Amino acid sequence: NKPEWYLTQVLMWIGNHSKFLDDKIQPILDKAGSSVNAGLEFSRALVMLILEKLATDIPFLLYDDTLFCHLVDEVLLFERELYSVHGYLSSFPSCMHILSEESCFQRWLTVEKKFALQKMDSMLSSEAAWISQYKDITDVDEMKVPDCAETFMTLLLVITDRYKNLPTASRKLQFLGLQKELVDDFRIRLTQVMKEETRASLGFRYCAILNAVNYIATVLADWADNV
Repeated sequence: NKPEWYLTQVLMWIGNHSKFLDDKIQPILDKAGSSVNAGLEFSRALVMLILEKLATDIPFLLYDDTLFCHLVDEVLLFERELYSVHGYLSSFPSCMHILSEESCFQRWLTVEKKFALQKMDSMLSSEAAWISQYKDITDVDEMKVPDCAETFMTLLLVITDRYKNLPTASRKLQFLGLQKELVDDFRIRLTQVMKEETRASLGFRYCAILNAVNYIATVLADWADNV
């Protein structure tokens, strides 16, 4: 239940050994005419240990939503630091390969959808759902975006950020399919609220729904260039 313990330990080992590997080991390899990068090979070997650990642990966590989600969150944080701070190569084995395996991946999709729907429930039942958080700042709030629409698009953006480093396009497309489902679900929810407001089509909430639709359509159009 604490994957961060071994993930953080590996990051510490990589960081603590980098100077020694660069200053002492790399010159020996260079002198021998080897193309091996000592630091990267050290990192790769430690990541292989993590892959073994994950492959052992995941079957026990698949049906505990809380522990499984925690594992995925920690793995994604680990991967981010591994690439951004320590220069790990995308061609090397990574934790995303384990998360892409069928049983694990389908579970990830399922819990991602479950928690996204819960988030949508809470954002639409909030008292501030149809109010813009920038309503008092006119130069920021040109589109009069209600809070629920902004929160929903942030949710989609966070999901994209979580799956963007998956190793295959087919897996990314499955996550895109989930996002399309969520957009359609949100559309249905907006329609249901709108039907309740038809008697007051110039009312505050009806206008907020139109602003929400306009904002979402605009943002999705902006995202069209994001492969």
